Amino acid sequence: MTDHFVDWQEREAMAEAMIPLIGRLYRDHHVVTSIFGRPVINRSVIDILKAHKFVRQIEDNGLLVRETYPVLAILSGLDLGPARIDIGKLAVGYRTNGGGQSLDEYVIGQVAPVSHEHKQVLEPGQDVILYGFGRIGRLMARILVERAGSGSGLNLRAIVVRPGAAENDLQKRASLLRRDSVHGSFAGTISVDEQNQVIYANGVAIQVIYAQSPDAIDYTRYGIRDAVVVDNTGKWRDRQGLGLHLQSAGVARVLLTAPGKGDIKNIVYGVNHQAIEPGEPILSAASCTTNAITPVLKAINDRFGIEHGHVETVHSYTNDQNLIDNYHKGERRGRSAALNMVITETGAARAVAKALPALAGKLTGNAIRVPTPNVSLAILNLLLVNGTTRAELNDFMRHTALYSDLQKQVAYVTSAEAVSSDFVGNPRAGIVDGKATIVDHADGRRCVLYVWYDNEFGYSCQVNRILQFMTGTMFPSVP
Repeated sequence: MTDHFVDWQEREAMAEAMIPLIGRLYRDHHVVTSIFGRPVINRSVIDILKAHKFVRQIEDNGLLVRETYPVLAILSGLDLGPARIDIGKLAVGYRTNGGGQSLDEYVIGQVAPVSHEHKQVLEPGQDVILYGFGRIGRLMARILVERAGSGSGLNLRAIVVRPGAAENDLQKRASLLRRDSVHGSFAGTISVDEQNQVIYANGVAIQVIYAQSPDAIDYTRYGIRDAVVVDNTGKWRDRQGLGLHLQSAGVARVLLTAPGKGDIKNIVYGVNHQAIEPGEPILSAASCTTNAITPVLKAINDRFGIEHGHVETVHSYTNDQNLIDNYHKGERRGRSAALNMVITETGAARAVAKALPALAGKLTGNAIRVPTPNVSLAILNLLLVNGTTRAELNDFMRHTALYSDLQKQVAYVTSAEAVSSDFVGNPRAGIVDGKATIVDHADGRRCVLYVWYDNEFGYSCQVNRILQFMTGTMFPSVP
């Protein structure tokens, strides 16, 4: 017992020593560090140790802080450019593929593409405006503030809301950013400048603008130029409506956080983000469910082929529903969201084809709203072209989550005790629950996968990735 506690203290001390190194890499070199995809910037000692423990679920030998600290120490002494570096994968990579190299030689070789003469030159930061400050708007604000760094990336400059009825409207907006019943308290400090209508979040000055229409604002009055407006309202979803934003001075582009209508491209980052053309003025980030299932479906279709399938979404209730029974224009949605499971339709299955044309006409879908405030579950019932086994399918999804081009979109878990609340705050678009996977024993062509997703935060992270890609502020990844 004593030895175990001493070992814990040593690991705790080492994790504590990692924090300033992580901070300096981020602020001085724009290096974002992670452990098998789990960010460690602005994290506590316990968070860092838990990130190491998580690796046991996906790597047989786990990962020790004694392995990652030396990697981090080497990185802190290098002349690095902006990058996303996974110190966990570097440590495991050295353990398995290091050969006769020293750790220094291995790490330096792995990060060579982002060091010395290969360093990326940072352009001035990109101004971002959040139009609407509801669930997604406030989470986007948290993400943008947390990743503000030196100001050379995405810079949150303003939020736009309709005038509120309360005299202390600005204080109320700040309070909703500061406290969240689902996602917890804001990580930092928030203050309000009533005179200038500004919210300061961790030093980031966010101008609060009151307006009734997107085309009635002169953003240049606030020093905002060539901004990207992230429309979180969902009120305008076609090119004509969203084009109103472009009529305001200071706006260059618009990104909708809802499915776009007509010829607007619906982008699922990791699947079809390469379809974004330079300077394209209006884009959609599709829906949370489309983002959760499309990367998983793409991976499976690429490997096994999908003949057809059905997607059933068990979705947390949203503000669109009534708290108690009352009139609602939609079918069934007038019944109390907190007391009922409500069958409703979803366009996510059809919307998959907009990002992944290979599945056009192959999927049906429906949804059940349930009395939970966040985290949803997509059940993918698929008929494959090529048969497989449960073990093979799970191993493929695990590899996809760790090493494929979809590793930022797909996660994989194997815990037999996992429930929905365990995935609050997960940054991946969808999390495959390996324990729940079903494969028909007859020919291996029928399978069922269960995909969890934080329909608020996971989706917001996808929106942020699109923002980074479309504005050229996304750093290269190593390894």
